[in-house]
Amino acid sequence: MFNSSDRSAANSFQVTKALSRRHFLQGAGVLLGLPLLDAMTPAFARAQAQNHTPYRFFGICNNLGLLPEKFFPDAAQVGQNYTASPYLEILNAFRSDYTVFNGVSHPDVDGGHPADICFLTAAPHPSSGGFHNTISLDQYVAERIGHLTRFPSLTLGVNVGGPRSLSVTANGVLLPCESKPSEVFKKLFLGGSPAEVQAQARKLALGQSIMDTVADQTRALERNVGTKDRERLDQYFTGVRDLEQRLVQSAEWEKRPRPVVADKPPIDPKDPKEYMEKARLMYDMARLAFETDSTRNITLMLDSVNSPAIEVEGKTVSDGYHNLSHHGRNPEKMAQLERIDREHMKLLAGLFASLKSHKEGNGTLLDRTMVLYGSNLGNANTHVTTNLPTLFAGGGFKHGQNLVFDRERNYPLPNLFVNVLHRIGIETDRFASSTGTMRGLEF
Repeated sequence: MFNSSDRSAANSFQVTKALSRRHFLQGAGVLLGLPLLDAMTPAFARAQAQNHTPYRFFGICNNLGLLPEKFFPDAAQVGQNYTASPYLEILNAFRSDYTVFNGVSHPDVDGGHPADICFLTAAPHPSSGGFHNTISLDQYVAERIGHLTRFPSLTLGVNVGGPRSLSVTANGVLLPCESKPSEVFKKLFLGGSPAEVQAQARKLALGQSIMDTVADQTRALERNVGTKDRERLDQYFTGVRDLEQRLVQSAEWEKRPRPVVADKPPIDPKDPKEYMEKARLMYDMARLAFETDSTRNITLMLDSVNSPAIEVEGKTVSDGYHNLSHHGRNPEKMAQLERIDREHMKLLAGLFASLKSHKEGNGTLLDRTMVLYGSNLGNANTHVTTNLPTLFAGGGFKHGQNLVFDRERNYPLPNLFVNVLHRIGIETDRFASSTGTMRGLEF
């Protein structure tokens, strides 16, 4: 560690070796990783705090997709005057509340089933040996406005097998899913015991202590480095101050009582075949989280690959979900798969109805909530990752249309992610492999 009195050592270091943030933090006795310090925007966060009706995001991925011929409207019927497909007929009551996309995908995201973890990251070639995932849309949002709510984000899953989810940190680490609705309810509304709250407060206090130590050591170093290094350290200080602010806010959330809701704690389905009931309960938990502004950022992985023969309307489908998706055009298998897909659409209609029934500000919760429903697979039977079945609802956009793009050379779905960020209030030109905003989608 540099000593402020050792001028010659400081000057020698400045000339012969570039100052590495990682090396400096090790020298300070703390290995501290700071996420995207150059992108932190406290001023915007303060503006968001004054917004009483914020926008929210709910990303849902069914990793076996839907039968394409039953989902997509006629590609020749562009815009609002399209005939609803068999699946979209189930959503007719909400036709003006959503947009369906035809001919979109993630550029260079291939590999079939492994692509589900890239649904909100668009990181290329997930099945390659050297694959490293990138930050997901929800975590990008959480880094910037997550401290405004009790929970920066919620990562949920149904029948998720292994370490899989839709939420990925800036370091490419998958966040684990919460798969029990009862645990989500407890986290949102019941809190911990006084001892658990105190333990969490101690952890937060320790974090602040570490930040203070690093800041003190950095100030001592700042006097002995050149102009460019001082600029780098000034940027670092900005990040430190913002992280300290987040720690203080987190500590304050621990002191505040959780919201009270009339809903009773859910009872967790115990059997994986109760897939649809699990999904319905997770939709309920998402609605409650948004209603109480406990978070503005939720992801849900519907892991159909790891689901067995499941129940649809109280009756068990005779074959495993994954096996049915590889139907080989077998009429009996396709008929069973269609029953499952239709149930998904019914659940989605129920979600839209529940969000639309809750009034918020001058509109409804659906007006303030962007719901993305889609898949990493355009056709599970052939494992293709193009022409992804995608619905985008709510959020105050002009909906009620069939947006059609090139089905051979797909339009980048990450362009929609830029629209989401803009709606939330995060100004950026690009996200992942986007080329701009989604053409044809307007506020």
